[in-house]
Amino acid sequence: MRLLPKPDARLKAVAAALAAVAPLVALVVWRPQGILAVVLALLCVLLGMVAGVAVTAARQAGGAEAVAAYPPPGQPAPGSHAVDADTLEALDSQAVRDIRAVNGVSDR
Repeated sequence: MRLLPKPDARLKAVAAALAAVAPLVALVVWRPQGILAVVLALLCVLLGMVAGVAVTAARQAGGAEAVAAYPPPGQPAPGSHAVDADTLEALDSQAVRDIRAVNGVSDR
């Protein structure tokens, strides 16, 4: 049993943005020299990227659309890989002839 609920993407975005501001302020105010400045800059960029990804996840989660139970007219069903005879004939006419021969349908 969890004591705290799992944080959503908006909370993660806010936390990462606030965490990205801290190294940025340290860089501007303190102005460290050498490797410490590089580490703080990389940390700021990394946390900024995490915040950006979390914002994108929050946007996508908020606008999730319900998937249609059936495909629109004229569209193949999701997951079906059926190819109509005209397309198959354009790709390989011999395969169409073989299928038609097996099913007992004449070419003409």
